[in-house]
Amino acid sequence: MRQSLYWVMALSAGLVVANNYYNQPLLIDFAHTFGTSERQAGAVAIAAQAGYALGLVLFVPLGDKVERRKLFTITLSAAVVALLAMAAAPTLSWLIAASFVASMTSVAAQLLTPYAAQLAGADGRGKAVGIVMLGLLGGILASRTVSGTMAAHLGWRVVYVSAAATTALVAVMLARILPRVAPTFPGSYRALMGSLTQLLREEPVVRQTSFVAALQFAAFSAFWTTLAFHLHSLDTRYGSETAGLFGLVGIAGASGSYAIGKLTDAHEPRRIILAATLVFIASYGVLAWTGESIGGLIVGVVLLDLGLQSAHVSNMARNLGVRNHAMSRSNTIYMTIRFAGGAIGSVLGNYAWSAWHWPGVCSVGAACAFISMVLQIVPDRKAQCVMR
Repeated sequence: MRQSLYWVMALSAGLVVANNYYNQPLLIDFAHTFGTSERQAGAVAIAAQAGYALGLVLFVPLGDKVERRKLFTITLSAAVVALLAMAAAPTLSWLIAASFVASMTSVAAQLLTPYAAQLAGADGRGKAVGIVMLGLLGGILASRTVSGTMAAHLGWRVVYVSAAATTALVAVMLARILPRVAPTFPGSYRALMGSLTQLLREEPVVRQTSFVAALQFAAFSAFWTTLAFHLHSLDTRYGSETAGLFGLVGIAGASGSYAIGKLTDAHEPRRIILAATLVFIASYGVLAWTGESIGGLIVGVVLLDLGLQSAHVSNMARNLGVRNHAMSRSNTIYMTIRFAGGAIGSVLGNYAWSAWHWPGVCSVGAACAFISMVLQIVPDRKAQCVMR
């Protein structure tokens, strides 16, 4: 398979997943527009995480049953409508509801990852996942810079009009260039969904990778959900543009995902995941100690993204290697649990900020990261017998 196709998939994944993260630097702007508190505006980010988790459950398993190009067209068309609804939102409640739907239907990235792994085969799975993940992670991080800068100069509503246009273009591109891959599951949708429970029960690796990823993403989301509030609270009272620029800082850490994917093909992924987790924990030490300065925040963000994304790529490659005929379903379980963790992390971070400000946020993040390390050191006994 031509490597250029994986890079097109990476670009598509990044552009679509960005829909879930444009909101994070804009929470202060939402609060000002609708005359609400920061905590109330934070519900937009929480709704996005929860909607994405539901979309993973409802739509991603269909990657094993429905021809994926058709699935991309349906879900991305719905996302375009929801993004336009966000741009036109007359109230905060409308914005929260539209954010939920836009994120729920922007799950193409999680269909593209198992798609790439299936095309690559066992020998190139880690590399293919690493390429797509590089685009996906770049989209997550760059989205904050794009939305923060655009909102500062053109207003936040323009962000979502642009997102709708971009998503429409991605839908057309994927329909035209992706090869057809025959579905692997012949049963009904009900049987397909029922098999998720069976897969989770029977595969210890799926359980371990999913819950480790959930805890780490909870820590990650606690930081990014509250970063705009923290920057605004500093003496210089930085706005949405500065918060968005931290996305570019995060790209420096996330750029290691391609190299990590290649390492995962050649080495034991569990060691890579554990090493990455230690970097992740160290990042919160830096953020807690020096987070009142821009320089300290920059160092902390680089370490945070390097640790999280390295662990995520190895975790995902390990997960997708469990059952070749059920890659979309394995990815569904993994990503659903992971994004549920992200939604919980957003809630905890939002609450910690309102109660204890920055020290509370750092405590939440460090605790979640530490528990994820414990799950790796004292794993499911059955998982100890499974190498990949």
